[in-house]
Amino acid sequence: MSEWLSLAELLDLGHPSLPGSDRGLRKLAAEKWRADPGRYRVEAGGVHYHVSLLPGDVRAALAVKSAEEATDKTAANPVWAGFERLSKRAQAEARERLGAVEQIVALERTSTQAVAIERVSRIVGKSPSTLRNWRALVRGVPRPDWLAVLAPRRAGRSAVAACDSRAWDFLVADYLRPEQPAFTACFARLCEAAAEHGWAPIPAERTLRRRIEREIPRAARKLARSGRETAARIYPHQTRDRSHFAPLQAINADGHTFDVFVREPGREKPFRPVMVAIQDLYSGMIVGWRLGQSECWPLVRLAFLDMMKTHGIPEEAWLDNGRAFASKWMTGGQVNRFRFKVKPGEPEGLLTDVGVRVHWTTPYHGQAKPIERAFRDLCETIAKHPACAGAYTGNSPMAKPENYGSRAIPFAEFEALVAAEITRHNARPGRRAANCAGRSFAETYAQAAKDAIIARASESQLRLFALASDLVSAHRENGEVRLAGNRYWAPQLVEHAGRRLILRFDPQALHDGVAAYAVDGRFICEAELLEAGRFDDMEAARTHAKARRAYGRAIEEVLAVERRLDISDVAEMLPKGTPEAPRAQPAAVRLVAGGGTAQATAAWQGNEAFSRAIDMMDRGVLRMPDREDRGDEGP
Repeated sequence: MSEWLSLAELLDLGHPSLPGSDRGLRKLAAEKWRADPGRYRVEAGGVHYHVSLLPGDVRAALAVKSAEEATDKTAANPVWAGFERLSKRAQAEARERLGAVEQIVALERTSTQAVAIERVSRIVGKSPSTLRNWRALVRGVPRPDWLAVLAPRRAGRSAVAACDSRAWDFLVADYLRPEQPAFTACFARLCEAAAEHGWAPIPAERTLRRRIEREIPRAARKLARSGRETAARIYPHQTRDRSHFAPLQAINADGHTFDVFVREPGREKPFRPVMVAIQDLYSGMIVGWRLGQSECWPLVRLAFLDMMKTHGIPEEAWLDNGRAFASKWMTGGQVNRFRFKVKPGEPEGLLTDVGVRVHWTTPYHGQAKPIERAFRDLCETIAKHPACAGAYTGNSPMAKPENYGSRAIPFAEFEALVAAEITRHNARPGRRAANCAGRSFAETYAQAAKDAIIARASESQLRLFALASDLVSAHRENGEVRLAGNRYWAPQLVEHAGRRLILRFDPQALHDGVAAYAVDGRFICEAELLEAGRFDDMEAARTHAKARRAYGRAIEEVLAVERRLDISDVAEMLPKGTPEAPRAQPAAVRLVAGGGTAQATAAWQGNEAFSRAIDMMDRGVLRMPDREDRGDEGP
């Protein structure tokens, strides 16, 4: 193992005496190891540290590992280590030397070495001393290694112009910053600072420029001057193969804002519409999309509804980690969901309910979201379509066309244009993707889908992805409901007349009907649209009357089945005769004296208890109490 090690190599060693994380190792190197400039160096592969900086047990572990590697595999021949790094000119010179040495060896079989060297010297035009040195180089060396041994070993110029360390640090700090100053301007400031502080010596500008390019790797310069994203592009990208997928096994989805102004009734200012699109990863075909005013989770929900209606339910989905896709309503319950706070017991999202495994993609990373390549195509075919002339906004504030803002397209017209161009996008032949092999996306998907097992969405699952309305009131007589100015009705709604209901619907397909739910979430029925007919449209009136009569007949049949007895049968089952009503027996009777006696007597004439009391009074059995006995006070 080399005496100079990178942080990655030390991290792979996994020794307990070293920090176990990349962050901890970098902190240790910055605080301690870089204090000695002679024991670390900057190379093309990064910063390397000398093994003497490591603790003793780490060095022992490295020695053991080096011995194991030497035992497991044969080390490369050190003689040839530098030959491949020589220029073609140097390698050609090595072959010329080899030719001369072989001639000397061949002549040595019939003469002495001195004679052989003298004769070859006259042939190749080299001095005998030079040939004698070449012959000495290969003495005792195996014949296969002669070419590498005879290669020129010129060290070249290795002297470095002296430069004050303070001046060098000043130049590096000034040049390696995000503002990307020109090297000439940095050198001019260096000269001013050197004159001010007495730094010397200061080499020439070209000398310092070459030193920066030689000692500081290009990737490090890119990182300092252009940022992480630019520096990351230096590392080769990964080619992500999608041929192992089956149709609709995996999809990726993202949102795109079109560079086109559209207008919609009820909205004063024009706006740039947003499309949420879903792409099949196997074929590249766009399998679902929706257009709206902004990227929001209801728009994502409806795009998935379109895909599930037409094609089915995917197994896996690669989604952008934005608010629309990472909404709890869509992906709640996913174990790898890192946006928003995950609370125990929170309801599962719609994709979780239907069994879709969600993966999150890296923002602005094209390899993770192939659909962004499709968006670039659609920018050309839709945003710059002749129908969008005057409405195109340009893809940046500095790229506005001359006719910027001269018109805005009606939303319905733009939606029709998007639908037509996506169909063309899917059907365009000559696709170069590995799975397409010259076919179109649609053809690739259709042929593979014949033998694929794709989960189909049930009506209940599709209703989950429809939008839910606020509470609406069913009509108190017939149960019909109203939504967005439309009337909907189904026979089942009659039982819920006058109640509050929830409707699930597709806002762009209101004529297809709505799904009615009770407040507690129970599904009731699918309600159809009651279309308004023209006042003078007799055919529509006849159709409506026919449907009403059919409903009336159906209700009569239900009534006939449920009402199995006639009313006369009910009358026959009642008991015959009029039963005598029981009479209440008063505990005591009090007669009211005065003018009310006659009226009271008339009122009680038919009462048996009253008659018996009168009879007892006549016989002297019952005596009316005197005024004193009754406690009445006289006037």
